[in-house]
Amino acid sequence: MKIVLLQPPIQDFYQTKIRLQPIGLACLKAVINKFLPTVAVKIRDYHQGWGRKTIALPGELTYLQDYYPWADKSPFALFHHFYHFGADFRRISEEIASEQPDLVGISSLFSPYYREVLKTAHAIKDRLNIPIVIGGAHVSADPESMLKDPAVDFVIRGEGERPIVQLIKAMQAGTGFADVPNLGFKQDDRMVWNPVGKNYDLEELPWPDLSDLPRHTYLYHKKPLCFVMTSRGCPYDCTFCSIHQVFDKKYRRRSLNDVVQEIKYRYDHGYRVFDFEDDNLSFDLDGFKNICRRLIDLFPRKDVTFHAMNGICYYNLDDECLGLMRQAGFTDLNLSLVSADGKVNRENKRPHSLARYRSVVETGFRKGFKIVSYQILGLPNESVASMVRAMCLNAQLPVLIGASPFYLTPGVALTKNYADYQDKDLINARLTALGKPVAAIEREDIYTLFIAARIINFLKSFAIGTDRISLKVLIGQVEKFTDRQNIGIDLLKVLLMQKLLYARTSSGLKPLNKFRSDLFFDLWNRLKFIRTQQGKIIRIP
Repeated sequence: MKIVLLQPPIQDFYQTKIRLQPIGLACLKAVINKFLPTVAVKIRDYHQGWGRKTIALPGELTYLQDYYPWADKSPFALFHHFYHFGADFRRISEEIASEQPDLVGISSLFSPYYREVLKTAHAIKDRLNIPIVIGGAHVSADPESMLKDPAVDFVIRGEGERPIVQLIKAMQAGTGFADVPNLGFKQDDRMVWNPVGKNYDLEELPWPDLSDLPRHTYLYHKKPLCFVMTSRGCPYDCTFCSIHQVFDKKYRRRSLNDVVQEIKYRYDHGYRVFDFEDDNLSFDLDGFKNICRRLIDLFPRKDVTFHAMNGICYYNLDDECLGLMRQAGFTDLNLSLVSADGKVNRENKRPHSLARYRSVVETGFRKGFKIVSYQILGLPNESVASMVRAMCLNAQLPVLIGASPFYLTPGVALTKNYADYQDKDLINARLTALGKPVAAIEREDIYTLFIAARIINFLKSFAIGTDRISLKVLIGQVEKFTDRQNIGIDLLKVLLMQKLLYARTSSGLKPLNKFRSDLFFDLWNRLKFIRTQQGKIIRIP
């Protein structure tokens, strides 16, 4: 029996190239190899490494033409062109047909890309009438809409290792699918849903099989990157988070030896950058500290780098942990602030302490971390004034502001408050869609604060020779800047003088009419200073 597992292309304004290794598919391949060694499995990544081409905006997103009207070359630019990232559907279908598999599995991780998943399934079905199974976070959140598509034969909800093994066994035996956990399938023109069952224990799972994923395809600063997961599950219950639809609230951590041995194995096979993709890496703080201690001992030459690009909850960190992370080879901190408003965080069931947040940032900065703090823009229960206060807080701390417009995903607690949530809203479940307007927040507010964060980050990126400098003096040092910095300074001067923001295009300056200068200056006038990534102070007059 032969199986092909594939990562499909996506369509969006941008992609994050450094986080595209299909680790979930590698987990499935490994577990099939372990429990069904006679089954041949191949992973095909049709997203990373295939380039991009410009395509038309989907109808649901055409309103964004007013927000991204120009091909802007300024440091404050957001987006403009809409792209297809990855192989085209015809190419995918041709290659899959040439493999002649008995089963195709397609990953469906993110709700806004469900159409690309279904187009991939249809393209394959048109050439080869074979069963197709789809799994991933989106399927777990919205399984019925995926299974009802005629090109889809099976869906798997939740964790997929035991279900995929049991599905293959059932196909081999020809005895039906009633005993396959987590499976949805069609029978006599109706959808059948098997109960969600327990997955294998983490210690039973083999390490992900990366043999079909060339190291040179997944790089970070030109060094081979691979993902590592030390745990599954998150005990928190944030109202905007969908992780519980895949992994439940029970937090499970792999043994220390198993994690360290895997990293050593990957190192011996040429990997030098490791990204921990846990959903709550530091929840078991002592366990995480022990991992760091072992990594310090394992790599005394410091020729490796560790990251937690999925974000890390500052609430669980302490000074000792930050010190151990730095010694182990972590260089960056991606902190998930969400909001600086205690009431907003409580209502969203988000652990929060502003004092602890400040302490973690200041300690992390002293220890040499580059810090990004993620703020959600447009949470339904947050006011514009509250978002402005959070942005002011981070403007005055040595962090870059990771502004992330809120979007609704199916199945999460917040989505249940929207009785009119429809399939078209799935396409808008991306930060580039600039949120779902609510009574107190308009899309222009989110758009303006999104750009404001880029303006502040632009100033934070300047290397300043003195501890303090006024913005006026900084702006006057034109001869020291790069061309890109000069473009940003010119646009900022116009904004401060004329209260208008322009895009810098190949045909001159073009107005950004959706930018709300009154909101920007409400934020700007609250700032006494901006603190750079180096900790230097830019005084705002």
